[in-house]
Amino acid sequence: MNRKITTLLSILIAGSSLLMIDCSGNGSKKTDDMSIPDSIFENKPLLISKEAMNDIIDNISSPVEMAALIKSAGAPFNQKYLAQTNNVDNLNTNFKQALNLGVYGCDLGYLNMYEKTGSIMVSMTAIKKLADELRIGQFFDFNTIKRLATNNENLDSLMYISVASFNNMDEFLRESNRSNISALLVTGMWIEGMYLACQVVKENPERTVIERIGDSKMVLNSLILILRNYKSDPAFANLVKEIEKIKKEYEAVTVRYEAGEPEAKEVDGMLIIIQNDKQIVDISDETLANITVAIENARNMIINL
Repeated sequence: MNRKITTLLSILIAGSSLLMIDCSGNGSKKTDDMSIPDSIFENKPLLISKEAMNDIIDNISSPVEMAALIKSAGAPFNQKYLAQTNNVDNLNTNFKQALNLGVYGCDLGYLNMYEKTGSIMVSMTAIKKLADELRIGQFFDFNTIKRLATNNENLDSLMYISVASFNNMDEFLRESNRSNISALLVTGMWIEGMYLACQVVKENPERTVIERIGDSKMVLNSLILILRNYKSDPAFANLVKEIEKIKKEYEAVTVRYEAGEPEAKEVDGMLIIIQNDKQIVDISDETLANITVAIENARNMIINL
């Protein structure tokens, strides 16, 4: 995974205590463990260990990666998948603004991947407004983005600037101890990414996309733990309840691994060893349908706040 793209997910430095979450190895290989008691979150938000956040960074799909996977699966662009931005003026709290900024940020990755430059400007206008409300709008080079989008110039640069804007914004939030806002941004992005993937497989049941949905099980568990860190806020508590409904449907998903024979290759005069372990995601049609409904409900709650 590209660390520059996923810098946005390196979040959550708050409080003075330390919450350690076991993060050894690949998060998707761990057992489904949500055994941390609620009592640990009762007093004040805790500091999230760097190891815990690296676990999420290594396993969650960035908006650009999810959009690339969807496009590579042969799914055509569909405007109806995207969240409407005409409700942006009604998002009048930081909680609502941050969640929906994450949603719009994910949609921006989808638009960029499909080179829908006209719609990009509509999306960017809403993103800039929410970022300004959250006092992080200074990290968007809006004029350059507008020029690249309206003139169809260098779409790679457009995508890079869009992603870099979110990364710089997140770094500022962490440094200014506003990690609760970062948590909401990541949640909005994750929900929207899963929503896009689920909508795609409704019409085009491509196995690679289905497996990415199923493989998100362990990332979801970690995300819930992080959100529970702020459950003293009623808005966060309600959000956790909604996302835990998604987790309940994921209980029927299993992710297992089969060891494969390593392969040796020569690349630029160097010996490279390629591991051929195979990941197998077991997710039935019924479970996928149930997960889709739960994600749709959470996503609709967010965009209708």
